[in-house]
Amino acid sequence: MSRPPALVLEGIGHAYFGRYVLEGVRLRLHAGEVAALLGPSGSGKSTLLAIAAGILEPLRGTLQRGYRRHAMVFQEPRLLPWATAAQNIAYPLRLAGLGRAARAARVAEVAALAHFDPADLGKYPVELSGGMRQRVAIARALAPAPDFVYFDEPFTALDPGLRRAMQDLVIEAASRHGFGALFVTHDVQEAVRIAHRVLVLDAGGRGLAGERVVPGVPGARDARTVFETAHGWLANDALFQAVEGSDERTAGWS
Repeated sequence: MSRPPALVLEGIGHAYFGRYVLEGVRLRLHAGEVAALLGPSGSGKSTLLAIAAGILEPLRGTLQRGYRRHAMVFQEPRLLPWATAAQNIAYPLRLAGLGRAARAARVAEVAALAHFDPADLGKYPVELSGGMRQRVAIARALAPAPDFVYFDEPFTALDPGLRRAMQDLVIEAASRHGFGALFVTHDVQEAVRIAHRVLVLDAGGRGLAGERVVPGVPGARDARTVFETAHGWLANDALFQAVEGSDERTAGWS
């Protein structure tokens, strides 16, 4: 790709209680590129994401962010329980000093992009289903028009049908607005559906074990192509052997 880098990590290392979970990570993502980050439990995926997003300081290494503004979508929606869906979506806009009318217009715009029913914007998180809360979280992330988004296994807790709908939402939003993304997942099939490139972390924390470019374009791959690519990698590609069967839903900062 000839596009300028949106994110560059060089020699990133990090440890918890003296035990290194990441060492020598080098990563370069281009503007508008969606990369999926895979790895077995404990390989440091979420730690690397947190470092890239500025939530954690690495013990060593350097990073360069070439984007203007980023957003983050977590495993849990992390909505303000005392605020309505509309107020949650508007929260970053309010912090940015946007006026009331402009906030309302932008909330309506990104809610529509997230396929969130306008009739539900006045409801509180406790009144919303899990899928609806995650749509609000995605709409909130898109509200300030980021050019890069970090996703930390955002759809792990959703049922398969809803997970696919949320994946389609991300694909559509990234295509329409051209933002880049780093998407942590433990699901190879999800990675194949949403990403241009799949990155796999080494099980022992020694940087990236390898990467694969996904054939085709996100959103244009049919279900058969996604299935055959993912299962072909799992069955025949040694890079993905450690990923298969790993269950990271309870791994925390994996």
